[in-house]
Amino acid sequence: MFDQAESLRNLVHQLRDSQVRNTRVITVTSGKGGVGKSNFTLNFAISLKNLGYKVLVFDADIGLANIDVLMGMTPKYNLYHLLKREKTIWEIVQKGYRDVEFIAGGSGFHDLLQLSEEQLQYFIEQVEAMNGRFDFILFDTGAGLSKETLQFIVSAQEAIIVTTPEPTAITDAYAMIKMVHSLGHRVQFKLVVNRTANMREGVFTANKIVLVAKQFLDLDVQTLGFIPDDAHVQKAVKQQVPFVFAYPNCPAARAIQQLTGHFLTGDKLGGAGEKGGITNFLHRLIRLMK
Repeated sequence: MFDQAESLRNLVHQLRDSQVRNTRVITVTSGKGGVGKSNFTLNFAISLKNLGYKVLVFDADIGLANIDVLMGMTPKYNLYHLLKREKTIWEIVQKGYRDVEFIAGGSGFHDLLQLSEEQLQYFIEQVEAMNGRFDFILFDTGAGLSKETLQFIVSAQEAIIVTTPEPTAITDAYAMIKMVHSLGHRVQFKLVVNRTANMREGVFTANKIVLVAKQFLDLDVQTLGFIPDDAHVQKAVKQQVPFVFAYPNCPAARAIQQLTGHFLTGDKLGGAGEKGGITNFLHRLIRLMK
């Protein structure tokens, strides 16, 4: 396992050295709550960070923001302080466990709708300043088919959807994909099946969604991987330490590492991000919110 990780890390460094850093915006979502979406987002971000990437987690779950809780900390600032011009974008970027960088959104997203043109321009300029400073910005959105969640998914145009083998979770994940597709938006969906009993169950669950999306929507959904149902994950949650740090050799941590490698190599090691990703994301988001 160490040799495999080291080999992937070396390959990542070689390719990144020859590329100009371009920030890639990805939303992480789920059809329903309780599937481990936020926990996945945090540990996936750490796995990318461990490979040498600069990653920012943006907690965009308006109702149940909990990225900070998973790391056992209370953020001093959030998006609200930026919108009120009390802090700059760099001042609201917080450092969590072992310097994991994140922004707490909170109620600030509701305030976006109330901004004047001058305030909105300030917000755009501030967030655009992050372009090139991070390789990835992961937006941890709310679960389900809320208006805000759909706006984030469509704006980023690249989404990781987390589900479990439970029938309701499978149905809701497909409903999410179908809704976005029915609105006429081209979003690249990637699928993660969490809490699987074994590999067979993970493959069976993923194929249900992938095959139906292809048959009825003519849409290709990529399966990123499977994360086993692992008691170490809940232990880490209680300790408020990301499980890839608390139990780096547990089955779930190994699965995240393998999934991250698949994510990178499947996209030719990060080359799939659109140019000016943050700028395009912001303009699409603001347009949809108005």
